[in-house]
Amino acid sequence: MRGSQARRTVGGRRRRTMVAAAAAAGLLAAGCSSSSHPGTTNGAAADESTTTPIKHIVVLYDENISFDHYFGTYPNAANTDGATFTAASGTPAVNGLTPDLLTHNPNLFQPQRLSPSQAMTCDQDHSYTPEQGAYDNGKMDMFVQKTQQDDCTGEYGPNGVVMDYYDGNTVTALWNYAQHYALSDNSFGTTFGPSTPGALEVTAAQTYGAQALDAKTGKPVQDPSLVAAADAQGVGSDISDADPAYDDCSNKSHTTTDHLMAMNDKNIGDELNDKNLTWGWFQGGFTPTGKNAAGYAVCKAAHQNLGGQSELDYSPHHEPFQYFKSTANPHHTAPASVDEIGHNGPANHQYGLEWFGQAAKAGKLPAVSYLKAGEYQDGHAGYSDPIDEQHFVVDTINTLQQSPEWNSTAVFIAYDDSDGWYDHVAGPVINGSKSAADVYGPCASKPALADHQGRCGTGPRLPLLAISPYAKTNFVDHTLTDETSIVKFIEGNWSLPVLGNGSSEATAGDLSGMFDFSGPKAKQLLLAPDGTEKH
Repeated sequence: MRGSQARRTVGGRRRRTMVAAAAAAGLLAAGCSSSSHPGTTNGAAADESTTTPIKHIVVLYDENISFDHYFGTYPNAANTDGATFTAASGTPAVNGLTPDLLTHNPNLFQPQRLSPSQAMTCDQDHSYTPEQGAYDNGKMDMFVQKTQQDDCTGEYGPNGVVMDYYDGNTVTALWNYAQHYALSDNSFGTTFGPSTPGALEVTAAQTYGAQALDAKTGKPVQDPSLVAAADAQGVGSDISDADPAYDDCSNKSHTTTDHLMAMNDKNIGDELNDKNLTWGWFQGGFTPTGKNAAGYAVCKAAHQNLGGQSELDYSPHHEPFQYFKSTANPHHTAPASVDEIGHNGPANHQYGLEWFGQAAKAGKLPAVSYLKAGEYQDGHAGYSDPIDEQHFVVDTINTLQQSPEWNSTAVFIAYDDSDGWYDHVAGPVINGSKSAADVYGPCASKPALADHQGRCGTGPRLPLLAISPYAKTNFVDHTLTDETSIVKFIEGNWSLPVLGNGSSEATAGDLSGMFDFSGPKAKQLLLAPDGTEKH
């Protein structure tokens, strides 16, 4: 029985325009400027030319959480254990787990609250086709059969755990950020599937252009488990987690022969480069620990998670820019100094996470930054957990809120996929698909963007928070958005064109409703490591 299963603590292995014309006029009147500051580089001057007061966008891109898994009972916490959470009077409701869904759920098991002592949980099946199967054509009643993992050893994982959720006694920091800033309860993965498709969506606005490659010869291969609906050259849509072709640390520093993957189109980094805007991807463990006998960089930095298991920090398939030759840093070359951060240089905008903290403290944030924690802190069930994740989020946001550039910064906390965790909302199908990997009936009801199959979406509902002096406070946004809405926000803020070739940000919802650009109103919120407010 579920209630009698003892807690397990040993960590296991995993495995466009954004603003309407009338609003834009108001924003410009509010003081947006294209003038540069004395002594800035050309890139810094270009960074100043924005349609909103936001000069720095930071995306904290965490792993594998459905909306209901973290916010299903928001703003009501049990307050029987863990940090105490009490919502402010007048906190708006979310589309969460109703009493009926908690007690008369159509799935095989009822959702149960997970306590802080059950933070280390099993990884669920979050592949493209099983996630669609869990939807059962919109009835949302097949999660136990389709996405629950039955081979979990080492974490908390009773039968039915795929249905379960945390509250503000465990994910205290995220609930406190929602109280003081803006939370969306209607944001979705752009498509179904695991980490890499999500990472590509949030940086390139699509998964099409993927090509599986033989690890030894580098030649294209047909691999429908990685690339759906591939053409004769093997180009199709990514639906899996192959390591990137342009990364020394892929395939365990090229000591295995698993197929690699390359992307053959543009990403947001290319667009930012075209306009001389500063940007970077910062990832835990990206800085190599050495080289192997074949001359490839080795990424073996590791940390212990809450369960005491040592986990390698760097995951190559979490680094989307390494799939594109134009933005890759294959040898993990370090920048010459903090002055290079965000600019063109040997590191090619790809950095170890430690460089972001240095840039923030020095007042040298790029215009656009994507942050990926080391695996032990990225929130991915099976090797991370919400408590380790919270430490990363709190440390990062505290650093940003005390940086000299906070007053012009917006942070998005976003997630790459749902991990297969239960969520009761089936989002609308905006982009259709009729590939062999698609089993969700509504996928066939819409045409595919640019006729690129294997990209059905929206996918599962995911948490999304906006944290900024310009964020609306204690606000729940119900606007339909998806992961590529972040790309759309970046493009709108710096007047960039859409990426094109069927990219999904062209049809994505607008994130500007989470902000009030008439003036900064949200106050600084510094949190303790347990997610409670500092006083």
